[in-house]
Order: sequence, then C-alpha cells, then structure tokens
Amino acid sequence: MEEITDWFIQKIPEDWFADQARVTVDRDEIVVVGTLAEEDARRFRERTRAERVTIAERAEALFGRKVAWGVRQGDRTTLFTHLATPMMTRLRQPERLVLDTLVSSGVARSRADALSWCVRLVGANEQPWLERLETALVGVDRARRSGPDSSPPEPTQDSTPEEG
Repeated sequence: MEEITDWFIQKIPEDWFADQARVTVDRDEIVVVGTLAEEDARRFRERTRAERVTIAERAEALFGRKVAWGVRQGDRTTLFTHLATPMMTRLRQPERLVLDTLVSSGVARSRADALSWCVRLVGANEQPWLERLETALVGVDRARRSGPDSSPPEPTQDSTPEEG
C-alpha cells in the first residue's frame, strides 16, 4: 500500500490540495481524498476532471483497482464516483434477527442496508482499535517482505541422485 500511496503523491499536482492527499487502499478500490483550501468541491471536480481521469486510468492499469476521488472541506468529505461492492456473508439466526429488527423498525431498508449500517457503526465507534489493527498489519506486511525468499531452491549438480 505504501507503493500506491507514494505513486499518487508523486502524480497529484501540488496546487490541488492544501495538504498531502490521503490515499486509502483495499482489494477493490483506491480512494484519494485531499483538503481544499478555498475552492468548492464542484469547481474542483470540474477543473481537475481530465487530469484526474488520466491519473486514475494509469493507476487502474498499474495496480488493478478502481480509483475514486474526493475532497475534504472542514468537517465535510465529498466523494466523487466510488464503488459500492457487494459482500457475501453467512449469518446465523441471532445475527439475522439483528438485521431484521433494523429493517422492521425502519432504521434500514434491507438486510444489506442494515449490515452496512452496522459496519459504519463499528467503524465510527471503534476507530482507535481499528487503527491499531491496521498498524499491526503494516508491521506484518513489512516482516513478510523482509523475510527469506519462499521460492524453492534451484537444483544444483550436487543434488542429483546417485546412479546405483
């Protein structure tokens, strides 16, 4: 993920954002969000569209993920076109009953909407814990990459069986 973040930081024009853009990556999508100093989101979106599309196309070809863009203004974040990816899950009856209660009460329109609501709630209320997990995963990834090569050794002449 560092490679992707570094790539975007190099490609994004310096005059687009008030600070360094935040690049978030998962298996499906790369989301790039930067803070706007004064320009509104709509003008920024129109002014930078062609260049954002060019950068996104290059990134999609290079990293095999869709790219979404967004801007932050104060406490408000506006995402432009981004993915809503279907997720398959197996839930036992107690978990299904939670979703069905959310649907029956009108909190959610469907089980899928209820599950999305639950995920957002955990994300909002458990952010410090999730950040510790993400930090730990970065350490695991670095340890994997710095470990021994896992490919099998090349055969040498000394390793051929003796004829007998």
